[in-house]
Amino acid sequence: MSPLRWDVLAVSFLLALPVLALGLRGDLGVHDVVTRLPWCLAAGWGVVALLRWAATPRPSAPSSPADEDADPAAP
Repeated sequence: MSPLRWDVLAVSFLLALPVLALGLRGDLGVHDVVTRLPWCLAAGWGVVALLRWAATPRPSAPSSPADEDADPAAP
């Protein structure tokens, strides 16, 4: 999965907003902001990867031969 996908960049931007706000406010220096922005990109990539992994449907369990012989109408 590319780290430059639109969903990764959107999540990374949301995660970078507090860092940018602290930089604009003066609590963080320019060097601190620049060194923390790649971590926001990495965290955004991780969040999107985790969500994509959790959202993919899992393959169904293989059916056993006993289940094939059973009557589907029986409770």
